[in-house]
Amino acid sequence: MTARSSPDGVTIRARKDEWRRRLVAARRALPPQVHAARARALTAGAVELAATVDGPVCAYLPIGTEPGSPALVEVLRAAGHEVVLPVVPQLPGPLDWARFEGVDALVAGPLRLRQPAGARLGPAMIERAGLVLVPALAADRGGARLGRGGGFYDRTLPLAAPATPLVVLLNDDELVSELPAEPHDHRVSAALLADAGFTTLGNRT
Repeated sequence: MTARSSPDGVTIRARKDEWRRRLVAARRALPPQVHAARARALTAGAVELAATVDGPVCAYLPIGTEPGSPALVEVLRAAGHEVVLPVVPQLPGPLDWARFEGVDALVAGPLRLRQPAGARLGPAMIERAGLVLVPALAADRGGARLGRGGGFYDRTLPLAAPATPLVVLLNDDELVSELPAEPHDHRVSAALLADAGFTTLGNRT
């Protein structure tokens, strides 16, 4: 996929919504066996990447058609990493975090997510992270990230240390040349792609 110019008068938000519709439809059309193979590749890539950093891994639990699978966080934990998962706050704000202790220790949370039942570590937990894995529908070569529109990660990622890798997990065709972006959209520093692997993106702001 490549970004295309929009007609005059179309807002950035409307352009984002159109991108989201196309990207979600493409993910739903992906054959299950292809999704599973890519999930295995992303899990292996995430473990290799985590081995190069110090500190906890702020991750997330992929759901539905998102690239990856719950096995990703299980394998990271089995490899000896401290893995923390996001906890969605009741009011708009940065994500809280809790330690991942296995899928059996997860409970239902907002937005159809599962989250750890253990102690909350606070939004500042991300300051200690050695690696942050970030969900996305797409990203561009400059580091702009397209999420689902909730804004939680745009409020959370600025709390990470400046040198911490902020890495989106994507299908290869979801890394595009340019996406519509707004000033509040926090950029990411890299993408982990199922086929192409780790790919550095432009300077984040």
